[in-house]
Amino acid sequence: MTLVTEVYKVIEHFPLEEKYGLRSQITRCAVSIPSNIAEGSSRSSIKEFSYYLDVANGSCFELETQLLIASELFKLDNNELVEKCQQLQRMITGFKQTLK
Repeated sequence: MTLVTEVYKVIEHFPLEEKYGLRSQITRCAVSIPSNIAEGSSRSSIKEFSYYLDVANGSCFELETQLLIASELFKLDNNELVEKCQQLQRMITGFKQTLK
């Protein structure tokens, strides 16, 4: 959830015309990460939880890509956020492996 907060702080610097474009897409996938982890944790089987972890990880990769696109388009330094996405991807993958 910390990553979501940091993403919201960064997108404040996006052009207003991106409100319904990249800005919206970035916030939706950022919020999707902890939401899917939370939803998956409520499931009754490890198989279901694992599925939601995969969805969360997919959203994390999507977020990373969108942050890289935003860096190019708006000349923003998102390296720290990109690194945090990559760290979260490794954490989700590692956690998923412990469930097996």
